[in-house]
Amino acid sequence: MHHFLLLCSLLYGNSIYSQTTGIKGVILDENKNPVSSATVQVAGSVGTETDETGFYQLELPDNRKLTISISHLSFTNLEFYITLEKGQWVEINPVLTSEIEDLSEVVISPEELEKPFGVTVLSPETIRSLPGANAGVENLLKTLPGVSSNNELSTQYAVRGGNYDENLVYVNEIEIYRPFLVRSGQQEGWSFVNSDLVRNVHFSAGGFQAKYGDKLSSVLDITYKRPVDFGATLDASLLGVNASIENASEDQKFSAIAGIRFRDNSLFINSRQIETNFRPIFADAQTYLTYQFSEKFEVSFLGNLSLNKYSYEPLTRQTNFGTLQDPRALIVYYNGREEDLYQTALGAVKASWAVNESYTAKFIASTYHTREQEYFDIVAQYRLGEVNAEIGGEDFGKVEFSEGVGSQLTHARNNLDALIVNLEHKGNLLLGEHQIEYGIKFTHEDIRDRLREYEMIDSAGFSLRPPLPDLQNNEPYQPFDAPLASYNSVRAQNETQINRVSGFLQWSKRATLGNHEAWMNIGVRNHLWTLNGDGISSENQSIIIPRAQFAMKPDWKKDMLFRLSGGLYYQPPFYRELRDFSGKVNPDVKAQQALHLVLGNEYSFRLWERPFKLITEAYYKDLNNVNTYTLENVRIRYSATNEAEAYAYGLDLRMNGDFVPGTESWLSFGYLKTEENSNNRGYISRPTDQRLKFGILFQDYVPTIPDLKMYLNLVYNTGLPGGSPNYSDPYLYQSRLPDYKRADLGISYLLKNDLPNQKNFTWLQAFEEFSIGFEIFNLFDSQNSITNTFVRDIYSKNQYAIPNYLTPRVFNVRIGMRL
Repeated sequence: MHHFLLLCSLLYGNSIYSQTTGIKGVILDENKNPVSSATVQVAGSVGTETDETGFYQLELPDNRKLTISISHLSFTNLEFYITLEKGQWVEINPVLTSEIEDLSEVVISPEELEKPFGVTVLSPETIRSLPGANAGVENLLKTLPGVSSNNELSTQYAVRGGNYDENLVYVNEIEIYRPFLVRSGQQEGWSFVNSDLVRNVHFSAGGFQAKYGDKLSSVLDITYKRPVDFGATLDASLLGVNASIENASEDQKFSAIAGIRFRDNSLFINSRQIETNFRPIFADAQTYLTYQFSEKFEVSFLGNLSLNKYSYEPLTRQTNFGTLQDPRALIVYYNGREEDLYQTALGAVKASWAVNESYTAKFIASTYHTREQEYFDIVAQYRLGEVNAEIGGEDFGKVEFSEGVGSQLTHARNNLDALIVNLEHKGNLLLGEHQIEYGIKFTHEDIRDRLREYEMIDSAGFSLRPPLPDLQNNEPYQPFDAPLASYNSVRAQNETQINRVSGFLQWSKRATLGNHEAWMNIGVRNHLWTLNGDGISSENQSIIIPRAQFAMKPDWKKDMLFRLSGGLYYQPPFYRELRDFSGKVNPDVKAQQALHLVLGNEYSFRLWERPFKLITEAYYKDLNNVNTYTLENVRIRYSATNEAEAYAYGLDLRMNGDFVPGTESWLSFGYLKTEENSNNRGYISRPTDQRLKFGILFQDYVPTIPDLKMYLNLVYNTGLPGGSPNYSDPYLYQSRLPDYKRADLGISYLLKNDLPNQKNFTWLQAFEEFSIGFEIFNLFDSQNSITNTFVRDIYSKNQYAIPNYLTPRVFNVRIGMRL
């Protein structure tokens, strides 16, 4: 470990003290958009490529007249001459002109109309490189302020006090859904978003425009690639394999990109405190196809098939807890197994028609189908006692005296089948400096759900009854002759159909106020839904939702941008929000309401002669008709009522820039407070009250060996309210879990790249790029817990909270290649 830390120090130190010569900058197109994958090279010699942000950096020999060429398949080549003195760096930001017609999807909306409104743009290359137990888009989101997750095995995230169900996700303007029955992170498998296919990633943590849907917290907007040539990638590690392939026809009218992924979480599960037989299968296949019938009309298809099969057979567990003065342990012997299956399929067709230079129409149809089962029968026999703390003794670490013994039986036969169909039309109209966007969408949801689960607890021969206020149980001191009953039980069967009609209309304009630049956006949404089902009376509800954003860039010497956004954000109930703790559907649940107010500032400046940006956002949410819920691992169970009100406020800070020349890193800080008041019982912390959040993304390389790179991902979150007994009253349990601390490190070395006159390994000639590396997850081996297991001692009447720890330090090896 000392050698490893020394290597990290050298990586950082060399990046600061090395004296080099060269050029750097950002390459733009005629519309001032960054050009990625452009080649910058000394004529016939060394070169580099621009990244997703258009940035390049190229070291050059000094005191020589050099010819620099810039080339890209879609633009005219550019050449210029330059002579540099030793240690001199020059920033050059060229603009490329189009050589051939741009064949990408026709999008009338200028990107500059969205950037001022607090949309965070993330680099796909960083997403693919950043180490993490669940690498991908969500892994990078968790480093941002206001975004939190205390479970590295899960791709789910909470934003500014919301829960996992309050985040919109779009891929190529198609709304993405998640499985319903997942209750723990280790069951999840892959995120829907395949990082190998991603071209653009935009994220908004609140105050987003009316064109996005009806959720309370955030929106993640993904665009997949549209290839222009053949390419293939393969990424393999001890966690699984990702592969992708892309190509386009000679006339560039047809293009296709596809990816397959296989994941095995055994590396993490086998390193945890529970010894298991674990045989998971997490696999999916995705494709994105486009065909351009003419210059004005094209059709695209997005398809996905996913299979998550979770086979879990726990054997034994020993968890040590307590203090040095009073060490304790829980030993559990298991019998039984869990068999879960999640099969999902998505098919979506989108047609884009550029009617004329001012108007574009889009038509989208999508179908999502999921079949899920959750079957388990597990008997857990436990011993709870004092641990031998005599160092050097033969029985050190073993339980010497049992204070409590007992057993627990959990059973489930849960099945869910859901079909969701969407039909949508969207339009985009430009009238001079005004932009008008509109859309109308019909959604049909057909959900069939069967719940059969119960839990029985026995301690020293006495069956524990449910913790109900009208049920007095004083065993073993007083006989209890009621019939045998489970500690908790849920039995329900629902067939529910929901029809929704939603729409939006918004206006945008970029203007000048004196010498100042300004951006304005005003919009309104409408949502009407009808609920029907077996034994459920029909319920019609309708809402109207106004939203607005304003941003201004003053004509100051300092580069500053101010923005104000807000409005009403309603969330009509989805099926899971209609189902209460007993599994019964309540058709009277209304849309949750949130008034958003977000005040932001962006300050761009130069530090160490490199660009930096400080982004500050203060926000406030006032929530009504709140549907309270409990959170256990990643499983959300709603009360299915609107009996509460709540609020959330906080401050998000992020400073990003070139801490190391040519690489983007950032520091994040978030403060949040969110509370709810249910039935006028007083305000208590909500389950996602993540009070403090710190995140660091740091990228580095060795200047003398630029192909040796390091990626460091650090996250610190204060503890969430939780870890309380299942089915407990949150007003009686407001303790918090321990703070969440995690560091993931990745180091990679590029053996081969596609630049001229680079390393020439004969066995690598077939590849454009070939890299090897290793990753260390949970670098400092922090013991993070996600929930508590509560064990009762029938004699002392004590109930002990034993933490369920997440993954310890794990090593991974990774190989990447591109054809």
